[in-house]
Amino acid sequence: MRLITMDELERVTAALPDCPRIVAAGGGASPLALLNGLDESLDNWRLFCVNAPLGVPAHDGVCHETVFLGPGSRAARDVHYFPMPMSTAPMLLSTSCPPDLVVLHTTTVRNRVVSMGIEVQLMAAAVEAAKRRGIPVIAQINPQMPFTRGDGVLPEDAIELAVEVDEPLIPVDPAPLDDDLLQIGDLVASRVHDGDAIQIGIGKVPDAAARGLLGHRNLRIWSGILSDAAMTLDQAGSLVPHRQMTGSSLLGSLELYAWADENPRIRLLRSEKTSNPATISALNGFVSIHSALEVDLFGQVNASRFGLKVYSGTAGSTDFQTGAMRSKGGQSLVALHSRHADSSTIVGRLSGPATYSQPSAVITENGIAELLFRDEAMQASRLIERAAHPDFQDELREQAERIGLLHAPRQS
Repeated sequence: MRLITMDELERVTAALPDCPRIVAAGGGASPLALLNGLDESLDNWRLFCVNAPLGVPAHDGVCHETVFLGPGSRAARDVHYFPMPMSTAPMLLSTSCPPDLVVLHTTTVRNRVVSMGIEVQLMAAAVEAAKRRGIPVIAQINPQMPFTRGDGVLPEDAIELAVEVDEPLIPVDPAPLDDDLLQIGDLVASRVHDGDAIQIGIGKVPDAAARGLLGHRNLRIWSGILSDAAMTLDQAGSLVPHRQMTGSSLLGSLELYAWADENPRIRLLRSEKTSNPATISALNGFVSIHSALEVDLFGQVNASRFGLKVYSGTAGSTDFQTGAMRSKGGQSLVALHSRHADSSTIVGRLSGPATYSQPSAVITENGIAELLFRDEAMQASRLIERAAHPDFQDELREQAERIGLLHAPRQS
């Protein structure tokens, strides 16, 4: 590893091909200073980044490539979305999206190694792709990056060039929870048993579920993202003592990042491992907990699009849903508010493509609609009666009749 300054980045970009592809960490680990430094000497380039935050270059001339859109990619004018689950997404780096430069965000050197800190995910595969292709790996090394164990620990000589930047990571603070969310969290928790393995990510629904699970014991966490919800459960004594929590990234508050530093309970693995449905299904009593934008009466779940426009992406939802449904005693739970503004989130038909379908149950503040092992008419009926907001139930019954899921009562 050779330390350089930001002023020397022009030498790095000068050696790149026209319109190079730069693969970089995303989320809270996005190396903003280094990416913006590289951008200053590039006219046209491609940024491959999962969950890119605001602050990454997103102007004309920068093409975003991703399997999951973050706020930074949603602000970009040119976005190429790859609809792939996280278990197979790393294969892109050895097929259609080979890197020309890999940009990491790591700890400073400790005992001749560095840690990728709060994001491993696709970046372990990116480093391997760089080695195969003989292209450079450059790191933004940051004394504020927490040191985490797992697949993100690299020998310092795996990195060719490094720029030291001492700045806080990008936080995503937990949002306030309203009464409906707390009710949803309690209903989710009622489905989970002591000793179960859970996938619990980031957002209002996972945070509400964590609140509901505080009284549980001996829970295990195997997830894509480890968030403040995982920290809350650990501090409450709800997890198996001395057992590692496994994820492929951390995303949340600055308190979460400080808690993760040198924490032997935290293990971050590459997404090919954490999102592998076969690995997930081998965990008995595995419960996946996902939110959604809408669920239709056919049991199809939209967790990624507003209409036809991509908002986020598939991410690990299909992987964890598949693994949970094949786990002994496992469940795939979808939880969401029953209404958004003046619209129902339980709909006759999705407004766009489905992210996945047929979870074990759909949970709203109004109740639990059990779908597993029910025929389509019963699924539709339960979604209307037990999950939909009362203001929309009559309209949903009419829609169900029109599309042949329910039969109108005969006139006497």
